[in-house]
Amino acid sequence: MASSHTSVRHGRNGRRALLTLFIAGGVALAPVPALAAPETPTTSQEAAELIAARGHDLEVVTEKMHEATDVLTSMKAESDAAAAQLVAAEASVVEARDHVRQVARSAFTGEQLSSLQAMLTSSSADEMLDRMGTLDSIAGHNNEVLGAAQQASVAADEAKAVAAKAAADAEAQVAEVAAQQADLNEQIAEYQAEYDRLSAEERERARILAEQHAAAEAAAAAAEREAQAAAAAERSSQAASRDERTAAPAPAPARSSAPSAVAAAPAPSAPVVASSGAAATAVNTAMAQRGKPYVWAATGPNAYDCSGLVKYSYASAGVDLPRSSRAQAASGRAVSRGELQPGDLIAFYSPVSHIGIYIGGGQMVHAPTSGDVVKVASIDAMGPITAMRRVAG
Repeated sequence: MASSHTSVRHGRNGRRALLTLFIAGGVALAPVPALAAPETPTTSQEAAELIAARGHDLEVVTEKMHEATDVLTSMKAESDAAAAQLVAAEASVVEARDHVRQVARSAFTGEQLSSLQAMLTSSSADEMLDRMGTLDSIAGHNNEVLGAAQQASVAADEAKAVAAKAAADAEAQVAEVAAQQADLNEQIAEYQAEYDRLSAEERERARILAEQHAAAEAAAAAAEREAQAAAAAERSSQAASRDERTAAPAPAPARSSAPSAVAAAPAPSAPVVASSGAAATAVNTAMAQRGKPYVWAATGPNAYDCSGLVKYSYASAGVDLPRSSRAQAASGRAVSRGELQPGDLIAFYSPVSHIGIYIGGGQMVHAPTSGDVVKVASIDAMGPITAMRRVAG
């Protein structure tokens, strides 16, 4: 009987945990906002702006894909656990029924006793009441055992249904986000083609205008030279009529006191890098990835997206961070700008869809966007900061 009660408790607790996880997962399973309709750029500048805008949209959608995939993995695990729990609960029902039969069979030294037999075989009214009370106790016990097992089975069946629904919802979310990723990639490719076409047209127009301008300048210069030659000839003719014996020596050209070349500006000082601990390992690992390309959903070691670089860098230090930038921006503890230390995470946009690793000196290392590479940049390069978190040290 104790084991049956335990099964009931486990079933209820498992169901509550599953529902809690499903509700928490609702953040990632929220409807994905519709994408903006495709636009037609008329200049290469407009095309470049559209590429950047769609690139950010794709970064947002990719981070949603990370979250949806994490939820789907959890929901599938919960669904499998609930299915196993249902199998165990159904086995408990069978076991409880066997137990009931054994109790009934062993009552009164193994004799099969019914209420009628108790009345007929009792030697006195007291003995009959005793036997009837025993039968009631046995029946109550049997009902309790069976009821507990059946409740466990029902709870497990409900938990399995909830988990299966949550897994199906998560899978649908992944499919929806994947479709948006494909749409955005197609738009970016189209805008890139437009950018290339418009840039070529603009370069050709600029070349023609430059040639026309150069021709006009050459004609004007030729006319100016002819006018200067005519004026010089006239002055020479007038000067020949005069008898000039000497000419004043021409003054020596003035020497400039300015240096012959402008001194190059000093190179900016190297960023401050952490020197010890998990944060140092993460910073050094991230810095070693500089120059590697940004690729959507990549986690290294040859390419990265923003949260993929953060996860990879901290994994090298033994710190397991979530996959999405929004979940990473909720890890650890919050710090202020004045408290920033190398290794702290810097998150951008609302909701968070980009993240980097602070390296000191007001700089971070991050994977910026499609077409770019992992590099160092100012922490103000991406716009307003929405979160600063310390996950190590």
